[in-house]
Amino acid sequence: MGEQRLTAEHASQQQERLRGLEAGTSLEPLASGRVSRRRRFWREVRRNWFALVGAIYLVIVTLAAVAAPIVATHPPNEQRLLGRLERPSREHWLGTDELGRDEFSRLVYGARISLFIGLIGTAGALCLGTLIGLASGFFGGWTDILLMRLIDIMYAFPGILLAILIVAVMGPGLSNLIIALTIWGTPTLSRIVRSSVLSLKAQEYVEAAHAMGASRSRIIFRHLLPNCMAPIIVYATLGVAGALLTAAGLGFLGLGVQPPTAEWGAMLSVGRGYLREGPHLMIFPGLMIFLTVISLNLIGDALRDALDPYLR
Repeated sequence: MGEQRLTAEHASQQQERLRGLEAGTSLEPLASGRVSRRRRFWREVRRNWFALVGAIYLVIVTLAAVAAPIVATHPPNEQRLLGRLERPSREHWLGTDELGRDEFSRLVYGARISLFIGLIGTAGALCLGTLIGLASGFFGGWTDILLMRLIDIMYAFPGILLAILIVAVMGPGLSNLIIALTIWGTPTLSRIVRSSVLSLKAQEYVEAAHAMGASRSRIIFRHLLPNCMAPIIVYATLGVAGALLTAAGLGFLGLGVQPPTAEWGAMLSVGRGYLREGPHLMIFPGLMIFLTVISLNLIGDALRDALDPYLR
């Protein structure tokens, strides 16, 4: 009887171990482990004062963009030719442009377009790159070869030149710009996800899931994808900065959002023609792009330090 009791207890312990491995966890209490990870994550983030300042700046810019009709002091496209190229004053806080439009109001409305382009373009790259990376890393074989050769072809073009090529073929505009940014950001993320999947496939909980008869879709989306989220989150933050900078560059070249829509890159392009008469037309849009990109990079670095166990 004693031996049978021990055998039953051993079997129950093995079942619990398999369930724990199938869920990607150890036998330690899940709740306490998650709480400790969350506390460690927020502690690491709070230590980085530069990232906190960047986050505060981004919150302010985002709120101003959302509440643009309230924040803006003038309609963004209202022209006043008699007051063109005015320097900053009480009526026009950041001066006026070449058509007498209020520069501050156009910067606020331009934040809507610039942030929207960066977020949606990066979101598209996240979806497409994650799917390619998961399929390539999990299935391997010919699937891996074909997908990675496609990514290698995309890597053959420098990022900004690939975006310029896509916009030049499809034509300038908001939707085409977002498509270009989606394709521009896909190769890097697909490589990141693929490398993560290849390292996770050999883990015990994935093998346990295979042994228990879990479907491929369950293994991919229940076990592999959640454990790839740390590098994806970090890349998403840095990717928004890169997409915003690329969109500004395309707008500077006249391949982005078309006039009279306010967009930081297009405003910077217009301002270069009035550098002597109105230097504020280049200073303020360039400063907004610089501060937004550096804030996103600081936040991305903080998230990388907090989520990467090898850097702690």
